[in-house]
Amino acid sequence: MTQTNCPVTADAFDRIRFIMVHPSHPGNVGAAARAIKTMGFHDLCLVAPRFPDVLHLPEAQSLASGATDVLASVQIFPTLADALEPVTLAFALTARPRDLGPPACDIRAAAGLACEHLGHPGLVAIVLGTERSGLTNDDIALCQRICHIPANPEYSSLNVAQALQLAAWEMRYALAQAAALPLLPTTEGHGQSGSQAATSGEVQAFMTHWEQALQEVGFLDPQHPKKLVPRMRHMFGRNAMSHDEVDMMRGLCTAMIKTARKT
Repeated sequence: MTQTNCPVTADAFDRIRFIMVHPSHPGNVGAAARAIKTMGFHDLCLVAPRFPDVLHLPEAQSLASGATDVLASVQIFPTLADALEPVTLAFALTARPRDLGPPACDIRAAAGLACEHLGHPGLVAIVLGTERSGLTNDDIALCQRICHIPANPEYSSLNVAQALQLAAWEMRYALAQAAALPLLPTTEGHGQSGSQAATSGEVQAFMTHWEQALQEVGFLDPQHPKKLVPRMRHMFGRNAMSHDEVDMMRGLCTAMIKTARKT
C-alpha cells in the first residue's frame, strides 16, 4: 500500500463516492449497498440504471440485506459527468488495458492516493461500469486515474458488486491506518476476566496438582522423575496461561485422579 504522511480523520469515509454506471441487474445494486456499508461508507450513486425503479425492486432490497438505509439514500444521475460534478479525484475501475486515457495504477495504490488526497478538502470517487462491457472510453476520460484489480490474467472478469467490495475494502484499510482506527474487533474494554493472565501462585498450584495427577495415572515415577517435571514447568511457563486455562487444567487433573483411584 502506498503510505502517506497526510493525516486523515474518520470523516474521510464520508468523502468517498462509489458510482455504478448503467447498472442492469438490481441484485448487483443491492449487493453494492451492502458491500460499502460493511466497509463504513454510504455514498452510492447510479448513472442511468436500466430500471428506473431499481432501488425498490425485490432483488435489490433482498441483496442489500441490512444496508437498506444505504440503498434508500442512493442518488441517481442521468450522466456520469453529473455524478462526478463535486468530485476532485476519480478512479475508473476497469479490467482491460487502455491505450489512451489517464495513468493506470492498481487498487492498493489507488487507495493510498485517495488517502493522501483526503488529507485535504476533496471528494474521491470509484467509478464502475456495466456488468457486461465495463466503462467506455468516454467514461474513463472523465476520470483522473485508471484503476485495476490484480487478478488472474486468463480470467480477470469480476462481478461488478464483487469488484466494488474489493475497492471498498482497500479504501477502508488505507483510511483506517491513516486515521489510526482499529483494524481488529474489540470488546470495548469489557474483556472476559478469565482471559487475563494467571498469577504465578495460580500456575504453581496447578503444577503441584499436575504432578499429583501424573503420579496417580502412573506417568510420573516420583522416585525416578528425571527431567519430566522441570520440562513441563518450562512448557506451561512459555504459554503464559490465563485464569480460564489454569482452571481447565486443574479440572483435568481432578478427573485424572478420580479415574485413576476408581481403577
